[in-house]
Amino acid sequence: MANTEVNATTSFEYNPKDIEANAQAHWKNIDIFKANQDENKEKFYCLCMFPYPSGRLHMGHVRNYTIGDVVSRFQRMQGKSVLQPMGWDAFGLPAENAAIDNNTAPASWTLQNIDYMKTQLHALGFGYDWTRELTTCQPEYYRWEQWFFTRLFEKGLVYKKNATVNWDPVDQTVLANEQVIDGKGWRSGAQVEQKEIPQWFIKITDYADQLLSDLDQLDEWPTQVRVAQKNWIGRSEGVDIDFDLVNETAGYQQIQVYTTRPDTLYGATYLAIAAGHPIAQELANGNEAISAFIEECKNTKTSEAEMATMEKKGLATGLYAIHPLTQEKLPIWIANFVLMGYGSGAVMSVPAHDQRDWEFATKYKLPIVQVVANKKEDENHNIADAAYTEKNDLINSGEYSGLSYEDGFNAIAAKLESIGKGKKSVNYRLRDWGVSRQRYWGAPIPIVNDDNGNSFAVDEQDLPVVLPTDVVMDGVTSPIKSDPEWAKTNHAGSAMTRETDTFDTFMESSWYYARYASAPKDAMLDPSEANYWLPVDQYIGGIEHAILHLLYARFFHKLLRDEGLVESDEPFKRLLCQGMVLSNAFYTENDGKKTWHKPDDLTLEKDDKGRIISAVLKSNQQVAQHAGMIKMSKSKNNGIDPQSVIDLYGADTIRLYTMFAAPPEQDLEWTESAVEGANRFLRRFWRLVNEHSQHCAEASFKVEYQYNVKSLSKAQKALRFELHGAIQKVTDDILRRQTFNTAIAKMMELLNFLQKYAQQLVKDEQQADLDQLALMQEALSAMVKMLNPVTPHICEALHKMLGYQDELQTSPWPVFDKSALVEDEKLIIVQVNGKLRAKLTVSADIDKNELERMAIEHENVLSFTAGKQVRKVIVIPGKLVNIVAN
Repeated sequence: MANTEVNATTSFEYNPKDIEANAQAHWKNIDIFKANQDENKEKFYCLCMFPYPSGRLHMGHVRNYTIGDVVSRFQRMQGKSVLQPMGWDAFGLPAENAAIDNNTAPASWTLQNIDYMKTQLHALGFGYDWTRELTTCQPEYYRWEQWFFTRLFEKGLVYKKNATVNWDPVDQTVLANEQVIDGKGWRSGAQVEQKEIPQWFIKITDYADQLLSDLDQLDEWPTQVRVAQKNWIGRSEGVDIDFDLVNETAGYQQIQVYTTRPDTLYGATYLAIAAGHPIAQELANGNEAISAFIEECKNTKTSEAEMATMEKKGLATGLYAIHPLTQEKLPIWIANFVLMGYGSGAVMSVPAHDQRDWEFATKYKLPIVQVVANKKEDENHNIADAAYTEKNDLINSGEYSGLSYEDGFNAIAAKLESIGKGKKSVNYRLRDWGVSRQRYWGAPIPIVNDDNGNSFAVDEQDLPVVLPTDVVMDGVTSPIKSDPEWAKTNHAGSAMTRETDTFDTFMESSWYYARYASAPKDAMLDPSEANYWLPVDQYIGGIEHAILHLLYARFFHKLLRDEGLVESDEPFKRLLCQGMVLSNAFYTENDGKKTWHKPDDLTLEKDDKGRIISAVLKSNQQVAQHAGMIKMSKSKNNGIDPQSVIDLYGADTIRLYTMFAAPPEQDLEWTESAVEGANRFLRRFWRLVNEHSQHCAEASFKVEYQYNVKSLSKAQKALRFELHGAIQKVTDDILRRQTFNTAIAKMMELLNFLQKYAQQLVKDEQQADLDQLALMQEALSAMVKMLNPVTPHICEALHKMLGYQDELQTSPWPVFDKSALVEDEKLIIVQVNGKLRAKLTVSADIDKNELERMAIEHENVLSFTAGKQVRKVIVIPGKLVNIVAN
């Protein structure tokens, strides 16, 4: 470092606009955030879930990306090679709908939004390596997704079949179960239909065991996310049971069901099959009642939560099956709570021990036979009130009565196997991944079909299959489906027809993290480069992605591994799920319809604690209802535009506020007063460094000056104690605990201490005062470095103001000095019979007996022990003395 003096300045004003523009220009000029593969350094890959280019950043984005930027900047100051990329999840139905609404094409709308959102990201000072930017709707990205799909096709991991799907008749596309809300499409609001159409699937079920067992590797993931993944995969051990039909129907001589409760087999009183089961379909021919019921079932809710609460409906088929152990005839019903997508589309119904079966049996007056009970406690459970679902002892089960659950399970399973009517098996709730979507704005599926319905993968030299972008949207039919010329192609010398379905956008988001790490022009990945960066060390995103996105990404990573492109088993080492950003929301209600209003359009009255007690529209004085703090959203008119906050306070203020207002995994309540508080903190810090630089200039202080620790005064040692205690806590809070709010709180405490200390400085050039300035310099420099990940713009300026010429973003993180945390003195609390009576400042190494004597002889203590006998003295070293007297 050059021999420099601390810079003097006459300005005490903090001007974030100029400071932030200068810092960002400096970072761009030196390309500080470009990720370099340095084998001599430890790497750190920090990734935030990439945004959908909706047009504007919202506060959820700001919070998410600020967390990632703090982690990245911190790790860079740890001396690591850091990769923090950014890109765009650019395909999907919202862009298509927006393009229709705005009379444009999805491509131009999407790219315009990306341009604007990039300017917002730059304004916030996020340290991305923009050379690795990717946009999923660009052919250079989805080309390799298509190539990989053809590889999976060749391996037999891809297949096409007719499948019953959730069909949105307005958006004309398939919906996942999670996108069906109250039986309606999550975006269109249309009543969802059950429709059978050809769909492409990837065999994620082949990896079910790996996906489940490898959760044990993810010990740095939130427990709730791992549990959600485990439950979604849903491994269960049970028995496949064959029920012979009394009469062969639709080519079936028996119906196979899977059950996890073979111990309840003697309680089976009917079988239920799905409306889509081949037997039901056969019976519908010529039977108007069955045909009408099957049609009604097409609109059945399909999420498990909804199916648990919906009305159970059914229709008797007139068919019977033979109970494999009792030989009784069991009626077969078509039921709306059985789906073809799960198992064989048929269930063994035991109404005494399954609430769903119980509701159905009660409605249709079918037998309910209890075969499980706790003979000590629950034998008198009233089956007429509800099903008994506990696993317990068998009753009314022939020779198996009296067995425990486990013994009954095994004994009945063994009996079924011995008579050829069943066998133990492992089943999964997880179903193969349907990747077909029927809308336009997605990557074309790289398959061609001949006139006989045979499918072939597109040859590598013909990739990518490019999605045309100069299209006219009519709001109903996909442009590539309505254009027969686009679908015409040749394959192996023969005329073929292109697949006109496009990929589910989960495909793009399932491998983008790997393409960030390595993006060669002539391959999907360069394994040597990809394996340097992967797995991602820190992944950050919303809890709403706890199941599908993370599951698909984990699956895709294992496919990449088996293709030899990556070595690791899992894509994301550590996961942080940030909470939502909430703000006050207000509405008026007229004729049962709610209209949501911006807070700026209201006059608010608050109580002395700042709570809102009334809200009135400025325009017409109508009283509005306060909906409380809810998630910011356009629909509720309670969003805060990040740009407005940047314009008013600067990017560092919004960054500081979002990191300080709440722990990262909890929801953050947006309050203007707290934003102002964050800004005041930065101004105080700016002023303190500014004043210090003035003192240093007057004393000709040089940053190279070193003080002698042994010659420090009591007050100076106290400063070092506070400083190094703060370094220790802030480092641990960011690195291990990821409680960024407590790290900032500690820095705020340190600033308060330093402001009080600064008042003691004397402006002359005596040696002692140089020591004071050096201590202050050390503290302020450390604080600049510790705040740098959170508020990098102001810290960039303050680092230079303190006289340093090195690059702050790569300068070493402060290291706490253990010796500074060894106190010469201790403050001891003295109690008499548990009540505070005195305080002692004593030597840290004081003898126990001497401490007892000082406590007993203290004048305040004597006034409470006078006339009493000291029975016991309890000493907690370094903290407390409690005198027991009576």
